[in-house]
Amino acid sequence: MKKNIVLFVLFVLPIVAYLFFASGVNSFTKLPTITPKIADFGNWKSLKGEKVTLNNKITILGFSGNEILKNRGNFFNLNEKIYQRYNGFKDLQFVVICPLGTEKDAEKIVESLGAFTDVSGWHFIFASPDEIKAYYDQLHLKGKLDQNLGTSNVYIVDKERNLRGRKDKDEYKEGYNTFHPSELSNEMLDDFKIILYEYRAALKKNHNATKQL
Repeated sequence: MKKNIVLFVLFVLPIVAYLFFASGVNSFTKLPTITPKIADFGNWKSLKGEKVTLNNKITILGFSGNEILKNRGNFFNLNEKIYQRYNGFKDLQFVVICPLGTEKDAEKIVESLGAFTDVSGWHFIFASPDEIKAYYDQLHLKGKLDQNLGTSNVYIVDKERNLRGRKDKDEYKEGYNTFHPSELSNEMLDDFKIILYEYRAALKKNHNATKQL
């Protein structure tokens, strides 16, 4: 009897454990879509006068609002907890939609970040208040922009322009609050890793997939 127990522990139990965890990987390595196929940006220009697109990029999307300097700590939190860890990936970009007229404030943010970070992956783009409202509305989110056209939340958008997050009713999450570093270090980092895992898995399956991730 004891011999059978020992054999079970040594040989059968590890196999059962492996099958359990292997099946669990599939259920935890697909981040749900909150809003499919969101619109690409219009002819909005960045600080460098360039047009930015969501196509074929993993995008961390934010809305600065008019009080961009007042909320600059949020950008530093995001930069420290997420951007600096992954800014080497060429398929990743951080895009902040700002109201027209805040260009100089955005430049100050970029200059401050640039003192200790390669800011090539940061893009601040500018649109009118009506354009920003219309763009945000088509995301179909539960959260709303504040009176200054901003939010402390940022959103994960995949290469096919799907806004991703958590749909479980007990931990629904469409965005990640940059005001709280702990949320960025935990929930957002966990979900972002899942997105990277998806594309790495696609790379292994399809040799034509991008090798930047």
